[in-house]
Amino acid sequence: MTRLIDVVLEDQSVLLYRMGELTYQTLSLSIRAYIDGLTVQNQVRDMSDRLMIMAEKVEDRTFELIARFQPVASDLRTIKSYMKISYDFARYGRYALDISFINDQLNGLKECNSDMRTFVEKMSAKVLQMVAISIDALHKLDINLARSISQTEQEVDQMYIDHLQKLFDEELTNSKCILSSTLMARYLERIADHAVYVCESILYIVTGEKNKLR
Repeated sequence: MTRLIDVVLEDQSVLLYRMGELTYQTLSLSIRAYIDGLTVQNQVRDMSDRLMIMAEKVEDRTFELIARFQPVASDLRTIKSYMKISYDFARYGRYALDISFINDQLNGLKECNSDMRTFVEKMSAKVLQMVAISIDALHKLDINLARSISQTEQEVDQMYIDHLQKLFDEELTNSKCILSSTLMARYLERIADHAVYVCESILYIVTGEKNKLR
């Protein structure tokens, strides 16, 4: 027999998946525009604001679920995790907005050489792959898929460290390129972290255990 709380939790799940789809679109748009030197800040801001509104809706429903129903432990675990995931998705949107901002303020990669562009493209591809994994794992509640994110996250972290080391070792004089690429790498590294947080929440929902994937 279906419980009333199950119906509302399913609505939360659907809303989160819609958030996930929008986050991927927002990040893809912002990152591609940064690489290609296009201005999309207003569009990204609108999408990011939509994500914040959706996250607030998840939060409101969370309090409604607790107030109206009597959640058992497994329900509370899911409710808590859904609210946390909605925050992570909203952060994706804010980082996308940050990326579009530095693109407009620092000319993206226009001041950088081709090697820097290649680096950003490779790191971006890995991060978008992680975002896609986190969304797909949530949709399927697939713990094996969620766990698979760890290897890529380690690769992203290493790329970030290598980028900083390269800046230390080489005599680069273009301050705009240094600042733009470093901020971009940092935002990508943080987005990757949030993808891992989403996957950790998925493991918690399914198994009831708090696992660290980093």
